[in-house]
Amino acid sequence: MDEAELRELLSVAGLRLLDSLPAWESTADVVRTVSELRKAGHSPALVAAVLSQSKLRAKAAAKFGPFAASMLFTEAGLEQATRLSVAALHAGRFQRAGLHWIADLGCGIGADALALAALELEVTAVELDEATAAIAAYNLAPWANARVDHHDAETFVLTGVDGVYLDPARRNESKRLRNPADWSPSLDFAFDLARRYPTGIKLGPGVDRDLIPAEAEAQWVSVDRDVVELGLWFGPLARDGVRRSALVVGAHGTAELVASADSADADVGSLGSYVYEPDGAVIRARLIGDLARSLDARMLDTSIAYLTADSAIATPFATCFRVLESFPLDQRILKREIAARGIGTLEIKKRGVDIDPATFRTALAPKGTNSATLILTRLAGKRRALLVERA
Repeated sequence: MDEAELRELLSVAGLRLLDSLPAWESTADVVRTVSELRKAGHSPALVAAVLSQSKLRAKAAAKFGPFAASMLFTEAGLEQATRLSVAALHAGRFQRAGLHWIADLGCGIGADALALAALELEVTAVELDEATAAIAAYNLAPWANARVDHHDAETFVLTGVDGVYLDPARRNESKRLRNPADWSPSLDFAFDLARRYPTGIKLGPGVDRDLIPAEAEAQWVSVDRDVVELGLWFGPLARDGVRRSALVVGAHGTAELVASADSADADVGSLGSYVYEPDGAVIRARLIGDLARSLDARMLDTSIAYLTADSAIATPFATCFRVLESFPLDQRILKREIAARGIGTLEIKKRGVDIDPATFRTALAPKGTNSATLILTRLAGKRRALLVERA
């Protein structure tokens, strides 16, 4: 967002026009909407700014729920922003640790700062990008205990602060930044702060595990089966004896697996009546072995994150499938079997085999009124296709 667009958006006319618009719908006739707003006397720049923001608000509802309708966003800021439900969990850590004044360094549009302020903690949100800082200031305006500083996080003076949260920017305008030294603030800077302050650091879930300090609690978080972040927690924000955690958020609420280290794998065994697909957070945290033992399950293969068992146990940490048939992973056999069962809607999952599910589905030419799931994987080193249904 450039300065001109920001000025249009934050003007009295801009905010009034934005709030007067109906909820954005992807099927709406945008050309007609633009024409009507222009006929009403609004400038092209203002119309473009408010319609762009209206679209972002609609997109943000998945992360912020009804709060999105009264917030402002940038495209990049929304993409990296913490979901409000997860930000509330972050804020709870600071509150339980007895901290009072938190610096949110690299605050983006202010999602985590908002959650901290809602728990009545003093919050100083620091953002280097001027437009993003202005957006954060708007979003945090309802909280007198929160302020936004347009400043470089790495040179900001932390006098009086007793806790720090960082969400380093991991992309620029054109690409994702792979080198942690290029992040803003850099990972080395964040780790240095963690040696001096109670600190939380939000990272992408696929970050190199070798970068995780031994003293940190590493918590992978999934929301509705989508792994959204890795949180590193230091000092009193880290729990005693916990170094690995998989936090699963969904319709069931929240559930968590914790351990003092990566868990040992479960034994490999024969295919049972059920197959479990562990949640991505459990896989990332390397707690598959602990999950398997809690389900009296075994692994299908030493290097594949599928479990199998003879009975089904409800768990928020995995999706359970009932095994209907097991076939060799042979396209001709599978095509014949799919046709014989009248399967027209076919979900394909795969681990441990070099197959593109979309291309493979097309080759199987499913037709009919029935639906099924096909798991393509290895059993004790052999390629197999499991016809399953959700238990």
